[in-house]
Amino acid sequence: MQTIPGLACPACRGDLRPDSETGLGCTACQRSYPVFEDIPSFIPSPVPDRSTLCQLTVLVPALNEAANLQELLPSIRRELQSLGIDHELLVVDGGSTDGTADVVARHDAVLLPQAMPGYGGALRTGFERARGEFVLTLDADGSHDPTFLRQMWAARSAADVVIASRYVPGGTADMPRSRRLLSRILNLVFGRGLSLPYADLSSGYRLYRRRALESLSLRGTDFNILEEILIRAVAAGFTVQEVPFHYRARRAGKTHARLASFAVSYLKTFGAMWKLRNSIASADYDSRAYDSIVPLQRYWQRRRYAVITRLAGGAKRVLDVGCGSSRIIGSGRLVGLDIVLGKLRYARRYENPLVHGSIFELPFKDASFDCVICSEVIEHVPADERVFSELERVLEPGGKLILGTPDYDRWRWRALEWVYGKVSPGGYADEHITHYGRENLAAYLRARGMTIESGDYVGGSEMIFSLRTSPSRERPPATLPVTAGLRNAR
Repeated sequence: MQTIPGLACPACRGDLRPDSETGLGCTACQRSYPVFEDIPSFIPSPVPDRSTLCQLTVLVPALNEAANLQELLPSIRRELQSLGIDHELLVVDGGSTDGTADVVARHDAVLLPQAMPGYGGALRTGFERARGEFVLTLDADGSHDPTFLRQMWAARSAADVVIASRYVPGGTADMPRSRRLLSRILNLVFGRGLSLPYADLSSGYRLYRRRALESLSLRGTDFNILEEILIRAVAAGFTVQEVPFHYRARRAGKTHARLASFAVSYLKTFGAMWKLRNSIASADYDSRAYDSIVPLQRYWQRRRYAVITRLAGGAKRVLDVGCGSSRIIGSGRLVGLDIVLGKLRYARRYENPLVHGSIFELPFKDASFDCVICSEVIEHVPADERVFSELERVLEPGGKLILGTPDYDRWRWRALEWVYGKVSPGGYADEHITHYGRENLAAYLRARGMTIESGDYVGGSEMIFSLRTSPSRERPPATLPVTAGLRNAR
């Protein structure tokens, strides 16, 4: 975990120290806080109820694959033993009648009866039972060479999901031309349509961090689950890496894929995943908007970025509250805070300190920063004095607050939001629960003792204030309630 200036217990402002490999403890009130993926968290989160018993779970879905398993299972075991990996080997059986159970027992693997139908049902059954820190999935038909496990395992620290890819440089596939064409079209449509920079979305040979799988709500029951897992993982901010791989023809038997059902399931998945990728639930939503093919969306992100980075220029200790995945977090050296862990996972690529916390209880000591950015946040939370008090508290006396929010006094914003809500119902429009107007908000901020240095606009409707807090350490109480800043408070 990176050193984070001013980090403190949000309950008492006491100092924090490591109390385990994955946690922080307050030296004053003894509260403990977890650290997720090098990100300290001050938001209550459910604790996983499944312990880790080994390094790796190998998961093999099978339906009448006894002949192939007879060769595959000992090959997997030899490879794992040569690598010295503590493991469990699970075969999820979809109701085989060819002696699969006997083969599994003979090779000392665990046979799991499939709880849900289809290939996706087999994977979900195995995921629920897995106890490894990592989970490797491969097909039972022999098309996935178990010796390639070595390359997959070597890449485990590089990403949360590692894909054995047929379509990156160096990858190949022994498939009939018709199937190869269908596969390439499928990957092209999903990749381009869902803004995914990966070549092989449908490969079933993968290595997952189990904690990533546990955070995903999966619904697929067919082969479409492969795209669903990948898209939901990306939307949750997890990282993906492809490793070139040679896919070979199945050893024996026939494929269980049915083209008609295959196509229908993929179409349904594409529709649902398109909505996810273009909603605020997607971790990279703001970052992708910066390069959006939609001119207005691209302009909006770039104009906001330009205004805020200009106003923050020269500051030495900057906090971005509600940083999301906006590229502002990568514009310089600053600390990012957000309530959505997935957004912070994505923002790790900018290599700045990150904190999982709430604007209502900022986990920092008083006067820790000379500049605080709070852009497009206050409209998402109820009107509450604590929001502004916390922003002021962590600023040094005379520090700069950059505050951005829609101006609901302007008809063009109200019209734009109405249209946006119709075109993109999963977007930010539905999340704007508190409506401020420029005149009233400015009066409220002055009543708190702040000085308004400037006021800029994005698109003539999103206002961005540059404010200075009182230079005195004794800040007088506001003479107006926070509701006085709302649009209809006349």
